[in-house]
Parts: sequence; C-alpha cells; structure tokens
Amino acid sequence: MTQRTTVETWIRDYERLWRTAGTDGLAELFTPEATYLPSPWAPPVVGLPALAEFWESHRDGPDEEFTLTAQVLAVDGPTAVVRVNVEYLEPGDRWRDLWILELDDDGRCSAFEEWPFAPGQDSAAGQDSAGQDSQ
Repeated sequence: MTQRTTVETWIRDYERLWRTAGTDGLAELFTPEATYLPSPWAPPVVGLPALAEFWESHRDGPDEEFTLTAQVLAVDGPTAVVRVNVEYLEPGDRWRDLWILELDDDGRCSAFEEWPFAPGQDSAAGQDSAGQDSQ
C-alpha cells in the first residue's frame, strides 16, 4: 500500500529529474512499461524509451525556470491524486494540474495521468476558465 510520504518523495524526485539534463533517471521514477497520459484525452506514452523522448520534447531544458507546488489530496492502495501548480518565469504561463499516480511497491510509477489546465483554456464542458460559454 502506498503511503503519503512515498507520494511526496516521488513528486520531489519528479521535479528534480525534470530539472536535470537528460533522462537517465526515469527508471528511478517509472516502471519499464509505465503508461503516461499527458491529458485524459491523449493517447498514452508507453515505456521508458517513449517517455524519455516525450520528456525531452516537452521541456525547454534543465535550466527552465519555474516553481512547482504540490498537495497530495488522496492515497488509496497504490493510487494517489495530487494537485499541482506550476508557474513558469514567463508571465501568464501557469498551470494547475491533477495527477493520478499508480505506484508499485518500490515507489515507482506504473501509470501516470495528468489533467492540465491553464488560464483561459477551454474546458471540456465548452466554457472557458472563467465559466463563460465559449461556443
């Protein structure tokens, strides 16, 4: 059973790895056949090689300036739900995410699902982030 402290450690290690050049440390965080959903509607990225390619294509590099704060909302068996806020140095570039993690007994993630939202982004319900009808 996953513990809250295990999830908190995993989040710190995720941020550390995102800020580190290369992707050699992914095997510390993810199982070999891990699935990574960058949004609930996207096809999954499957396996460490594909995940390494995905990471390198979605970050500016290890010197990318941002702050990340996270709050573990729930832990139930191997599943954890985390609220994440990311603010980049560029004004207005900020995100609020929900992460759904499945962690194995070693604390590595076998399934990662992200629900990312940015200010002004259309919601699935056809409303913008201020609740206004966008259609």
